[in-house]
Amino acid sequence: MTKRSERRAAERALRQLVRDREKLAGLVAGGSADHPIEVASASVIEGRATATPCVQCEGEYRVIEHRSVAAGLRAVDVRCRTCQVGRTLWFRIAPDDPN
Repeated sequence: MTKRSERRAAERALRQLVRDREKLAGLVAGGSADHPIEVASASVIEGRATATPCVQCEGEYRVIEHRSVAAGLRAVDVRCRTCQVGRTLWFRIAPDDPN
């Protein structure tokens, strides 16, 4: 294999890794509106979002926008401070009220 072929193969492998990580991120809690992270109140959402590590580089997220999309469902747009990858994290407010 030539150096160019090796470099192109390595680049293809890295692109596939990024795609795989993005697919997995959509399946875990917070990755989609169908699988939101449950929180007790809206006041903890931004703290939870910034504490969640980036799926690509494990860096820290910065909150861009926090919006309500339905009753009790919040979407938080974040961007990684390290690799600059953006994503939306999903949260559902489920108050922890006594019976």
